[in-house]
Amino acid sequence: METGNNLIAALDPNDSVGIIDSYFPEAAFFTEFERFDRHIEKLKRAGTKIDYVTICSPNYLHDAHIRFGLRHGADVICEKPMVLNPWNVEALMEIEKDSGKIIYNILQLRLHKSVISLKQKVDNGPKDKIYDIDLTYLTSRGNWYYASWKGDLQKSGGIATNIGVHFFDMLIWIFGDVRSSKVHLNNHDRAAGYLELENARVKWFLGINHDLIPQYVKETGQRTFRSLIIEDEEFKFNDGFERLHIQSYEEILKDKGYRINEIFKTISLLSKIRNARDLTIEERAHSLSKKPLSVHPFKS
Repeated sequence: METGNNLIAALDPNDSVGIIDSYFPEAAFFTEFERFDRHIEKLKRAGTKIDYVTICSPNYLHDAHIRFGLRHGADVICEKPMVLNPWNVEALMEIEKDSGKIIYNILQLRLHKSVISLKQKVDNGPKDKIYDIDLTYLTSRGNWYYASWKGDLQKSGGIATNIGVHFFDMLIWIFGDVRSSKVHLNNHDRAAGYLELENARVKWFLGINHDLIPQYVKETGQRTFRSLIIEDEEFKFNDGFERLHIQSYEEILKDKGYRINEIFKTISLLSKIRNARDLTIEERAHSLSKKPLSVHPFKS
């Protein structure tokens, strides 16, 4: 709505989306894919052009829904992560080429002013400098998480994929290609590891357990904590997120959005993290990696 466009039709298996009345009350709405598909086909035959298909579905469905959009002659905008495996990216790149349409990914951290400034600083700095980085991202989730598709490794890709994709993309975008990756933890509520990029050594920790949040943050009522320490200095980017999604769409409408090839390196890394074996905590591990593991709430 803020970009001046109109939502023609929407699909959501849940029908509790009354919020749509505040924006596009006239949009056709479906809870079954088959009826949605039929409706889009009727619009196409009637000469109504669908410019974009936007995908906000569960991660494991993105691949199929992207192909649906391309088949109907639309450019596609997909939320994170675009797909779960690098071979899905490769296949979609071929289909995109054949279709003549474009697949865009939402990579909103690349539009954050502080992140852009950091990239410029690194790009203009010594080419052989290796930065020491400590990344911590904790975003509390309740027990609903484990009952939803997000708690299913095969559907969400796990903690690193589901909540870490934007941070890994940001790090690769700024500090270069992945040289090596070691995973120390990867379970239902946390993941951690050590990553070497062209210009950075990264200790990283991601978690959804509220117990991991620092006490001083809990006392403020906040349920999210993010910290990026570069060379022992806190990189501040806690503010400025409000319009990044809207800005992402604005850039796409100007043909300046991030294309599917932009996400390949990140998806490849996330796939390796998800499939890593022989997980052991070593000397280079993030400090939170040594916190006691919690019991899965549905498997206690």
